Amino acid sequence: MTDTLLLAFIFLVAGVIAVPLAARLKLGSVLGYLLAGIAISPLLSLLQVDLVSIQQFSELGVVMMLFLVGLELKPQKLWEMKSRLAGLGGGQIILTTLLVMGSAILLGQPWRIALTIGMLFSLSSTAIVLQTLGEKGLMRSDGGQSSFAVLLAQDIVVIPMLALLPLLATPDLLANLQHALTSSGASHHSSLLGEFNAWQKTLITLGAIGSVILGGNFLVSPILRFIATAQLRELFTAAALMFVIGITLLMSAVGLSPALGTFLAGVVLARSPYRHELESNIEPFKGLLLGLFFMTVGAAINFHLLFSHFATILGLTVGLILIKVLILRLLSAIFHIRGANKWLFALGLAQAGEFGFVLLSFTVANGILPKEIADQLLLVVALSMLLTPMLFIIYDRIVTPHYLTDHPAGEQEDIPDSNKIIIAGSGRVGSQIDRVIRLAGYDSTVIDFSVKRLKALQRFGVKNYFGDATRPELLEAAGIKDAKILIVAIDNPEQISKLVKYVIDTYPHVHIISRAFDRHHVYDLWSYGCRDIVRENYDSSLRMSRSVLEALGSSRQQAEEIIELYNKHDQMAMVSVADAHKTGVPAHENEAYIKRIRQYLDQQDPSLKAQMKDILNKEAH
Repeated sequence: MTDTLLLAFIFLVAGVIAVPLAARLKLGSVLGYLLAGIAISPLLSLLQVDLVSIQQFSELGVVMMLFLVGLELKPQKLWEMKSRLAGLGGGQIILTTLLVMGSAILLGQPWRIALTIGMLFSLSSTAIVLQTLGEKGLMRSDGGQSSFAVLLAQDIVVIPMLALLPLLATPDLLANLQHALTSSGASHHSSLLGEFNAWQKTLITLGAIGSVILGGNFLVSPILRFIATAQLRELFTAAALMFVIGITLLMSAVGLSPALGTFLAGVVLARSPYRHELESNIEPFKGLLLGLFFMTVGAAINFHLLFSHFATILGLTVGLILIKVLILRLLSAIFHIRGANKWLFALGLAQAGEFGFVLLSFTVANGILPKEIADQLLLVVALSMLLTPMLFIIYDRIVTPHYLTDHPAGEQEDIPDSNKIIIAGSGRVGSQIDRVIRLAGYDSTVIDFSVKRLKALQRFGVKNYFGDATRPELLEAAGIKDAKILIVAIDNPEQISKLVKYVIDTYPHVHIISRAFDRHHVYDLWSYGCRDIVRENYDSSLRMSRSVLEALGSSRQQAEEIIELYNKHDQMAMVSVADAHKTGVPAHENEAYIKRIRQYLDQQDPSLKAQMKDILNKEAH
């Protein structure tokens, strides 16, 4: 018990110290976790910690991440991605496998081993890339969406890889399989399919996949509905973990990828009314386990082997990164990924992936790769993952500034300095604002990072410019110093808050009109100093309320007076309780805010009800 608590304490202290330092240096949380693992590696060796077992447990973080990704994907959206999945994803996997295989053969490896290495290195790190794209707000960019499609295709292709790899086993290694397993310490996952023939294995495998899909459609919602009646949040959390772990065990038992199984379950549950509850319960465990996984990767680096073969391993790592960048740039040209997005796509996916650790253990356990080669390949995988945050830094500091003023279509057209209005975001909100002010005779600078969206707007004669509006360099290039108005219409509350706070602190003369997602987001923006805030769905909600009143028999004048009265009341309420709001503290945990709201409603609601009643009675008579 004491040893377990000590080990947990060591990992927690390492993460709590290293990750904030890495974030402050803008290196990203993933690199922070990896460096934390490297730092505690000597201490773990001294305590004789079994890192393999911890890593196998922490891989649940990867599984949970893919479950959450699946929850965000509806089946029809997955179908819409089929061309990118097959083209970008399939092309990357096939080309990388063949090119790496050819390189391995040139280095003297037999074709079986070379093909195995090619398949292993064709995979990229889903955990690192998705987490980094999310942290940087790049997930919705064209490069981010293309990266997601490739990562999804890679996760799917793990299944045929697991089926194909045993066919590449060599007789000599198979003869010494038991000795190899003993000397490597790798755990060979048990499978229920060992005693069955090929067609029986196929039926059992299809049955396992079918059970996940059918269970997600017909069993999960009734079970969650039953659990919800207890009104105990911890039971819902336990149920969410039970489903994820149960699917993981089922997939492992039949020799399939647990990540794919949980991803399928997530897709099936994407339309469930309990989707958001599942997501909120699993998210904290996913974050902790992913952090633990990356720390074990850093701690597992064999520095003795690394330093004794440093030139070879570094050369292989750099060669792998260059090969993948070359292939991804080729695919970005074929699939028309433009501007900085093509480099985000190429640099972001240039590493080997966390599934490489799983597949390396699998290949050693099945007599496919010699342990000596697998140990060196493991270092290449770990080192490439360790270098990935550096590749994103190259993208941020070298690539992106080069494209800040580039036109999406490739024309060298600078952002005009004469414009006094800047619109951040050209989605459904920003594009409407842009159209109105242009019809009124004003020019604006509209900035967005979606090349496809900008090109679509261009076809209607709207001039837009590529870039991430939250980047200080881009704002300066767009003329924020001389701007009169900044309209923030980004579809991301965290990015909105970041941009508003930066501009208010740095350019206080700029009048900011900001989109807000809800009442509490309004309070956050208010606390930063923004005083011109528009709630996203507020006006449409009032218009719908007016329609409800008219449908209930009120006249148009009565309904409009009631809505105007409510609007004034709500604005007064917002201002009166704003100073009780605490940024970063959920409203239901802020006792001062709850008390202030209750006091205001108790004092004002009776008067408001009486005034509304007078409006209805006045015209009725």
